[in-house]
Amino acid sequence: MSRPPRLTSSSRSTCSGGVFDWEPALRKLDELNARVEDPTLWDDAAAAQALMRERTRLASQVDAVRSLERDLADAIGYAEMADEEGDEASLEEARGQLKELKERAGRAELEALLSGEADGNDAFMEINSGAGGTESNDWAGMLLRMYTRWAQQHGMSVEYLEETGGEQAGIKSVTLQIKGPNAYGWLKSEGGVHRLVRISPFDAAAKRHTSFASVWVYPVVDDAIEIEINPADVRTDTYRASGAGGQHINKTDSAVRLTHIPTGIAVACQMGRSQHQNREEAWKMLRARLYEAELQKRDAERAALEDQKTDIGWGHQIRSYVLQPYQMVKDLRTDVETSDTQGVLDGDLDAFMGAALAQRVGATRGSSA
Repeated sequence: MSRPPRLTSSSRSTCSGGVFDWEPALRKLDELNARVEDPTLWDDAAAAQALMRERTRLASQVDAVRSLERDLADAIGYAEMADEEGDEASLEEARGQLKELKERAGRAELEALLSGEADGNDAFMEINSGAGGTESNDWAGMLLRMYTRWAQQHGMSVEYLEETGGEQAGIKSVTLQIKGPNAYGWLKSEGGVHRLVRISPFDAAAKRHTSFASVWVYPVVDDAIEIEINPADVRTDTYRASGAGGQHINKTDSAVRLTHIPTGIAVACQMGRSQHQNREEAWKMLRARLYEAELQKRDAERAALEDQKTDIGWGHQIRSYVLQPYQMVKDLRTDVETSDTQGVLDGDLDAFMGAALAQRVGATRGSSA
């Protein structure tokens, strides 16, 4: 059995270009640990929170590399013993362990690229069906299931904030909060229009239909980031909660929609049992949306994604899902594609997210060169 290369100090840089280089990372972590011991650290609460977030992120990356090294050494030792004893079953098990380690290493390498200002934060996600009635509503519901499964597979939790069901099937819109490490960093590349081609289950003539739905992702803003909003610029509307029913919706008369008049940004929440709870959550969402708008001013790509939200149709697609006459999911930005359409719809999205993330980081480096 061929012996895989060991991780060494020179090869432990999880990505080139200095985003996460091993020796500098260790020195930086030692520096952050020393600063945490400073009794005056919390004199500036905002600065202290930022430092603690950076320390947690860096410690997690260092721990991930060390864990990979330990597991790699164990797997190699196990494989060598199995090879000496001619135990083919154990060798096959060792191959499986090494394959899993390769996948973990690849994910760790991509996570090292999540160095954006809010990449480590939780995420809000909005899914809206396009024109087409039941067809598009059903497609939006399929996307909701896809992202919920992706989050669950990565140990993240999903909380429903607002949901409007379709008349016959699916949803017209839904707003989620996805909580977990680097949730926004991973999901931010999913913003845009998603196109589905299939034989419609709602068409008695079994004709092929094309449906569109949009996805919009923005970060949950923590208290360390100050967003000033003039209350006079915000219109508050209350209405009765509505949706498809079931466990996700609390049927109350206290749903809240906030509209920021200068920008036209609107958010809604109906999950709480009281108007006070919904209002508080809606304000958090509005702060997050306005924060994202500020980030867009410094990021031309995000500005383009904002434009996508205004037209759910042919001109702003990021990904195409074809179920008939052949099976193919293709990302139109990175050209990553797969024929495993069911796997993708069951939440297997890492290849698409990873390619988009690497492309985004490469574009950022190129523009700053």
